[in-house]
Amino acid sequence: MKHPLPAQPRHIGVLRLSALGDVCNLVPTVRALQRQWPEARITWIIGKGEHSLLAGLSGVEFVVYDKATGLAGMRALWRELADTRFDVLLHMQQALRASVLSLGLKAEVRVGYDKARAKDAQHWFTHRQLAPHPRAHVLDSFLDFARLLGVEDLSLAWDLPVPEAAFDEARALTGDAPYLLMSPCANPRLRNFRNWSAEGYAAVIQHAWQQHGLPSLLTGGGSTQEREMGERIQSLCEPGSVIDAIGGTSLKGLLALIARARAVIAPDSGPVHMANAMGTPVVGLYATTNPDRAAPYCWREFVVNRYPDAVRTYLHKSLEEISWGQRVRHPDAMSLIHAEDVIERLEAVLDHAAAPHPERELPDDET
Repeated sequence: MKHPLPAQPRHIGVLRLSALGDVCNLVPTVRALQRQWPEARITWIIGKGEHSLLAGLSGVEFVVYDKATGLAGMRALWRELADTRFDVLLHMQQALRASVLSLGLKAEVRVGYDKARAKDAQHWFTHRQLAPHPRAHVLDSFLDFARLLGVEDLSLAWDLPVPEAAFDEARALTGDAPYLLMSPCANPRLRNFRNWSAEGYAAVIQHAWQQHGLPSLLTGGGSTQEREMGERIQSLCEPGSVIDAIGGTSLKGLLALIARARAVIAPDSGPVHMANAMGTPVVGLYATTNPDRAAPYCWREFVVNRYPDAVRTYLHKSLEEISWGQRVRHPDAMSLIHAEDVIERLEAVLDHAAAPHPERELPDDET
């Protein structure tokens, strides 16, 4: 017999630890739950870095798990929540680490992905599974949890909190002049291969500088790879056309910079989804990951999509022959993206942003 789902949950647990882009894509589900049950308590178990991005999200209690603490950190979290029992736990992380963490949490019913979408045998750790939803975008997969619970209004809302101190941090880097924001490097995980070339970014920067007078702000972490990429891009560009902020911002500061940017250009990584959440126009660069699954949701039509070409060139298959969301793990795949492709999409997104859109709300400092 299926475990019954609560008709009127009083306490909802959300288990999603990472990553930055994914937690941004999950926020509309939290907002939908809040609209359906405004009196319900929502506790989100989240990773340390992801919490620093979303801290202050209205109506949400966060419990932070630092993955670096391993099993000892899990035990500490279990002790912290020893007296907490969720009416429903939404197990929204398809990873064995998260499933092990879920074992020490008390819940009347645990909801996870359907077998086709579950990874690392996640369905063994849950009582109820989502209805199948083949070929779903990540954001839609999160909304499926709300659908299963009977939530009716699934309209998209984020309202990410950005403190004034973060806008001060942003203005210290850019002043009040308009700019593009580029985050050239994705997470440097093993065989990730999501990064485009320094030469490509430099060509787009030169176009934006010469045609629009827009400097480009480079952002990213402080890793050696990212700093070297930033230095290489700058060496190829005119003086004054680049502002280097790589390794120099907090996550809240990055949100503020994204909110104030004319547009964002980045590969499949956190910043494209942060831009989507902030309502900032974004050009996503996709060749190694499937944009139909992972593009910035509200700006999918402006993606540079060379994923089908990469599948044919490096996997020697058609899209119909591969699994949904399969990555193309080849170091040359992103070279299928040309500067002309990105410039064309940039012009399109700038034109779109310049058109009247009365429904779009501006950040507080721009109203």
